[in-house]
Order: sequence, then C-alpha cells, then structure tokens
Amino acid sequence: MATAKKAPAKKAAPAKKAAAPAAKKVAAKRAPNAAFLKPLTPSPALAAVIGDKPLPRTEVTKKVWEYIKKHNLQDAANKRNINADDKLKVIFKKSQVTMFELTKLISDQLS
Repeated sequence: MATAKKAPAKKAAPAKKAAAPAAKKVAAKRAPNAAFLKPLTPSPALAAVIGDKPLPRTEVTKKVWEYIKKHNLQDAANKRNINADDKLKVIFKKSQVTMFELTKLISDQLS
C-alpha cells in the first residue's frame, strides 16, 4: 500500500481588525434631578456661614466647603474630620464631625 504525502498545512492569515469608527459617539448628558436644583432657605445659623439667599442644595454644600477651607477647619491629622469653629458648632452641635456627616447636618438646616 502506497501512502500519499500530505500537503504541508498552510498558516492561517491573521484576521484583520475592523476599522475603528472615525469619531466615537458622545454619551448624552444626563439631566440633573430637579430636587437638587430647588432653592432652599438656610436657617439663621447656616445663613451666618453661607448667606441668607435661597440656594440649591449643591451650592449650599459648596459654600460650606469654601468656608471650611478658607478658615482652615479640616483636621491636620485626618482630613476627613472637620473641626467646628463658633459658627459651625451651632450647626454641628459638636466640636468635630466627619465629612460624611456634613451633608446630613446641613440638610437639617435647610427648609
């Protein structure tokens, strides 16, 4: 019986990648929740820190952080803690709070 020679296997050509699209699709911007944009009136204690104009909740938080940074009230050893000065002690009801408690304590001062 004669054996037939097998033809050598050809190497497969590498698959070509599909051409990438010229411009990626830009994700549509999400509309902000209306509850965050509703102006709220600060309590007199909070008004001493940020002013008495009605502001959205997001702006109130920004202004409180501006006050904290301006007066260097972040704890030097642990930046997550905020040391209250006389104005903030009225709002916080204690001498030191964490940044995670901050928004809850500020929310109690808005109406």
